Amino acid sequence: MKIKSFLAKPYAAIIHGKIRKGMATAVADQQSILQNLLKIGSGTTFGKDHHLQEVKTYDAYKNAVPVRDYETFKPYIEQIKAGGQNILWKGKPIYFAKTSGTTSGAKYIPITKESIPNHINTAKNALLCYMVESGNTSFADGKMIFLSGSPELERVGGIPTGRLSGIVNHFVPGYLRTNQLPSYETNCIEDWETKLDRIVNETMNQNMSLISGIPPWMQMYFDWLSERSGGKKIKQLFPNLQVIVHGGVNFEPYKAKLFDSLGGKVDAIETFPASEGFFAFQDTLENEGLLLNTNSGIFYEFIPAGEVFNENPTRLSLADVKLGENYALIVNSNAGLWGYNIGDTVRFVSLNPYRILVTGRIKHFISAFGEHVIGEEVEQALLAAAKEQHAHIIEFTVAPQIQTSGELPYHEWFISFEKAPDNLEAFAKAIDNHLRSKNIYYDDLITGSILQPLKIREMQPDAFIEYMKSIGKLGGQNKVPRLSNDRKLADALQPWRK
Repeated sequence: MKIKSFLAKPYAAIIHGKIRKGMATAVADQQSILQNLLKIGSGTTFGKDHHLQEVKTYDAYKNAVPVRDYETFKPYIEQIKAGGQNILWKGKPIYFAKTSGTTSGAKYIPITKESIPNHINTAKNALLCYMVESGNTSFADGKMIFLSGSPELERVGGIPTGRLSGIVNHFVPGYLRTNQLPSYETNCIEDWETKLDRIVNETMNQNMSLISGIPPWMQMYFDWLSERSGGKKIKQLFPNLQVIVHGGVNFEPYKAKLFDSLGGKVDAIETFPASEGFFAFQDTLENEGLLLNTNSGIFYEFIPAGEVFNENPTRLSLADVKLGENYALIVNSNAGLWGYNIGDTVRFVSLNPYRILVTGRIKHFISAFGEHVIGEEVEQALLAAAKEQHAHIIEFTVAPQIQTSGELPYHEWFISFEKAPDNLEAFAKAIDNHLRSKNIYYDDLITGSILQPLKIREMQPDAFIEYMKSIGKLGGQNKVPRLSNDRKLADALQPWRK
């Protein structure tokens, strides 16, 4: 056993013990965090605007602070960018995490001195829990790759600004720097394909033990490695590769192809990071779901997904959530976020401890006819049909088709296959049947002849990569939307149909 893995073992046991202890105090910790947020937030511009000094309870907080998305939160961010202090949190943020926006363009999410440990420690805790649960510490002695954004930062309003993964790169501890790949210079390359080419060159002959990234871009890295090596599996190239760490999108649609590319046993750790906070991580190899980060400066609220667009939706604290329901995740944090709708939906699979699954994006749904089909439903339907029909999926998206020249409208599925089903019509029917069994509203529309069954458009294998390249969002933390409620993405994909 080498020195890093040797020293990691007792440290991992201590942290794992603290996390296990915190499982029993989750609700109390959440209440304590809310009170601390109110105490500090009452002295800010936001706090004064919302009379936080008068708020003593969660019910009073809900009356004082409405739920917001970035568009309605933006005026406070603009004040910070203009040089304001004590706007959302005491002082000024130490960073802005820059993310892709919607109607307002780029979003600038504040990261404060108090909130940065949430991002750093949670990633570390996920690995330490894995060490204890698996007994494996030896990966700490090998090379580790983190497929991230550029660590080079610009300044916005005098505040260092960049992609969250690039910001976090500055906090990799010194004792791991010698293990980290790719090089700093390569990580700074903005063009994804140029960067990936350099990453492949730098890692091809290294003793890789851990690889981290979002699944579609991890797969692209594996494909390039395999092509460069004459078709070798990843475990042939990296026989000591033991762990992949993934997050950002549902792993299941990518899992079969990734593990086929690996060609050998590798453990997988799932995480739930975002610019707004690191919310959950896989703490065990035995149980389903990700452990909610309940004592890390974030007070969570949950809105039943069906109410998220209501004027006065039901808002629940952790103490009141139920198993099996889809909730929009709302965060209040020591980064200065208040009643902030991050846009993700989650479902609890355990209440002791509190473990969740990420089920989709609020804005990524289809409800052109009132069906409100969500990401989790289409992914599960597709995976079940693929298993039955022996198909392997690379990537997909779904959109409504309303303009049909006299025939009934339908859901249109755009799918890139690694291995297409033998019978595409039977495959489409299988997906449709699974989706109908999961969504009663969709089933009613098919039964009532309002919709016809879905149709599949087979895409070129590299269709989604080429599309993302065409809009300047190839690589990094960018993801293809699973669902759209309009035709923008569907129309943009037409050049890459088979």
